[in-house]
Amino acid sequence: MSESASEADPEAAETADDLRSYVESPIIMATVRVVSPFVFTYGLYLMFHGANSSGGGFQGGVVVATVMLMLGIAFGIDPLREWVGESTLVLVVVAGVFAFLAIGVVTTLPPFGGGFLDYSALGFPGASKYGIEAVELFIGVVVASTITGLFFAIDAGKDGGDNE
Repeated sequence: MSESASEADPEAAETADDLRSYVESPIIMATVRVVSPFVFTYGLYLMFHGANSSGGGFQGGVVVATVMLMLGIAFGIDPLREWVGESTLVLVVVAGVFAFLAIGVVTTLPPFGGGFLDYSALGFPGASKYGIEAVELFIGVVVASTITGLFFAIDAGKDGGDNE
């Protein structure tokens, strides 16, 4: 009668259990498939609703980031990291910050003569509404990408190093 690997070497069995941090659950996977589009839509709603009342880019970005966290928990962080890519997250954060600054700086240019983020200086109807919505969207994109990147960084640090 042969012993199993866990009976022969208990330390090897503990190591194998530690390496298996992701457990596939059909219930969680199905729930995330159903719920995530609604959560994502609600996050976008919060981003755009911030132009008229409470809510905004930060809150919407956090809600959108929860979709990424749900996908990572349901389907595994490593497949999500491969699908999204850490370099893509950095690129999205940089592009979001650049777009936010571009909107703010455009209003200060000589033809408009306004202050930073002074949308009314743009001189077309609804400039404030569209300007605020664009800024809220870019803030949300930056926040969602940053939180997703932090999620990846926490996962990479669980073993004391990078998981790449």
